Amino acid sequence: MQVPLLDLKPQYHALKDAIDAAIERVVASQGFIMGPEVEGLERELAEYLGVPHAVGCASGTDAILLPLRALDPEPGDEVVLPAFTFFATAGAAWNAGFRPVFCDIDPVTFNVTRETLEPVWSDRVRAVIPVHLFGQMAPMAEINALAGERGACVLEDCAQAIGASQEIEPGAAPVRAGASGDFGAFSFFPTKNLGGFGDGGLVTARDPELAGKVAKLRLHGGRQMYQHEMVGTNSRLDALQAAILRVKLPHLDEWARARRENACAYHGGLDEVAEVRLPEVMTGNFHVYNQFTIRVEQRDELREHLAGEGIGSGIYYPVPLHLQECFAGLGGREGMLPETERACREVLSLPIFPELGEDRLRRVIDAVRSFFGYGA
Repeated sequence: MQVPLLDLKPQYHALKDAIDAAIERVVASQGFIMGPEVEGLERELAEYLGVPHAVGCASGTDAILLPLRALDPEPGDEVVLPAFTFFATAGAAWNAGFRPVFCDIDPVTFNVTRETLEPVWSDRVRAVIPVHLFGQMAPMAEINALAGERGACVLEDCAQAIGASQEIEPGAAPVRAGASGDFGAFSFFPTKNLGGFGDGGLVTARDPELAGKVAKLRLHGGRQMYQHEMVGTNSRLDALQAAILRVKLPHLDEWARARRENACAYHGGLDEVAEVRLPEVMTGNFHVYNQFTIRVEQRDELREHLAGEGIGSGIYYPVPLHLQECFAGLGGREGMLPETERACREVLSLPIFPELGEDRLRRVIDAVRSFFGYGA
């Protein structure tokens, strides 16, 4: 029995009639760029996320780039972000005109904390990007407090965490990812928990003026054709993608429950395997498990063993950002961010998608146990 890291086909087949009808609706209208489908998605996601403003854009990368552009950076302005994340987080900061400043991570959650941010913070920092990695939110109360003290903007990278939430204030209702910072950035890449049939993204914002600025930047810097208030770019969300995402959105919480059930099964089956460090959920967090990422000192050997058993796995991420060749000029060096570098050597993501099923889940668990000499 083969077990892929991700299989998108079952989700499509379950929603095929509704998705095909949505696509046909857009094709019949011949309105492919922006329009009522995008406006509908923005409205529905704003309500779901609990935010006042939501702006669709062309990709998750642009969802980071556009709000940073809206801050009008000046030469020398800095953005603090983790070195343990996908390249787009830092690449967008660079392309927006900021100098990326890389910080270390908490070894338990893989996320940034106030403790990891403060050592690299300077008076040139204009923004901080907490990445809610693998589907669990970073500690937003302490990050918001730090940014507020230093006069910096908070841009939540929610690419892997749509639907995740956190009790930011004790006793208060949980707040969803993207609703506690100044901005939130979301990706609708097909592998995300809410994935389209191509690229797509969304920016959330609390401030109406900044939200309006992002909306203009995605349309070449103006809302009216041939009238440009600033130099923007082409980052429009396709109507086809919006229509497909509107079909999927009502199922998002159901899929998150299935992912969490799979995570519970992994914990039950692998808890006694001392060589495997399982992901931990911090108190007050609702984890949506875009990835189920374990830590193993024999990571590469385990991955080879799983591949031999027909089981897919992934390494997110093998090379930290501060050691990437394109950022060599920023002064990164080996040993500078020890927890990040250790994570890059040890992390391995196992299949977690909602349609995995008990049989395939059991097969993954048994394969991991057998590698370390534990019985089924």
